[in-house]
Amino acid sequence: MTSPDLWGEFAHDPRSSAYASMRASDADRDVVLRALTEAYADGRLDPDELDERTTAVQTARTLGELPVHLTDLVPAADHISTVPAVRPLSTQQVEAEAVVRWRRSRNDALRMWLFVSTICWTIWLITSFGGHPWPVYPMLGTAFPLLGTLVQRHDMIESNRRRIIAKHEKTVAKVEKKRAALEAPPDEPAD
Repeated sequence: MTSPDLWGEFAHDPRSSAYASMRASDADRDVVLRALTEAYADGRLDPDELDERTTAVQTARTLGELPVHLTDLVPAADHISTVPAVRPLSTQQVEAEAVVRWRRSRNDALRMWLFVSTICWTIWLITSFGGHPWPVYPMLGTAFPLLGTLVQRHDMIESNRRRIIAKHEKTVAKVEKKRAALEAPPDEPAD
């Protein structure tokens, strides 16, 4: 039986339309010839088929000409392992990530409030100590986002949950699309 990772032995996947027009090297031809020889040894090719395919492979100029000689010999799923699996998200993972994102928002709002307050009070102390305490106004203005993150904790965590799940679903869809593209037969080489 042919190697389970036959396509990985090529420097560039000959099934891909991006590499189909590249010139085939002797090493590329050797991969196909070895697979044909193994198929003959397993009794999956008769001598005439082996001779016909061997001649065609030896005269092949581009990578795109090689896969056609292997399509009925190599299982279609052999190349699927190149697509990483996407692990399903557990409820605990989603909840934990949603809370972490909320805490990050809360901490950002707190840092902004502290930064603005420190700057304003420092300026007040240097320029008008004892005068009208105007830094209270910027403090109040920057306190609203902080208070919002505290008051809307539940809503923000729920929103984060939905975003995490939507992003994961997009990732799963991309992986499935890539997997389907890899399962599809390669483009026919141009003559």
